[in-house]
Amino acid sequence: MEIKLVLTDIDGVWTDGGMYYDNQGNELKKFNTSDSAGILFLKICKIPIGILTGEKTNIVERRAKKLKIPYVFQGVKNKVETAGLLCDKLNIKFENVAYIGDDINDIRLLEKVGLSACPNNSPEYVKNKVNWVLSKNGGAGVFREFIERLLSQMGLLDDALTELIKNH
Repeated sequence: MEIKLVLTDIDGVWTDGGMYYDNQGNELKKFNTSDSAGILFLKICKIPIGILTGEKTNIVERRAKKLKIPYVFQGVKNKVETAGLLCDKLNIKFENVAYIGDDINDIRLLEKVGLSACPNNSPEYVKNKVNWVLSKNGGAGVFREFIERLLSQMGLLDDALTELIKNH
């Protein structure tokens, strides 16, 4: 398996899918910080990462900026089309893309990529479409689980872990 690009949904993957509102109307999302290690692993392995989400919030923009994620697409209606444009830009085929998503709007892309995964708490009709149903739920570190399993299958995890430990 040769994965050259990792794409991820946000709500229901990096978060538990909940949306919190305060009395002033501010929207809040809770991210699991362990997922950031997945980003570090990908950077060490020089595998680009992109976010594709139907939502459009400053929260996602801020999280992506903090983690230095280069490709962030918000307000996406057609994830296959957007992913295809990024693949064209990077000269990557869909078969070399890994994607993790959790719901209806992810199914078409999950079916198209070379490796697909979803959190354990995804609906059955999503679980039936993916290569891997992961053990963790959305918002509980499932993105990191996805990346660690991917890099392990590619034979890259041990070297990435050694490099990460050496630099921290």
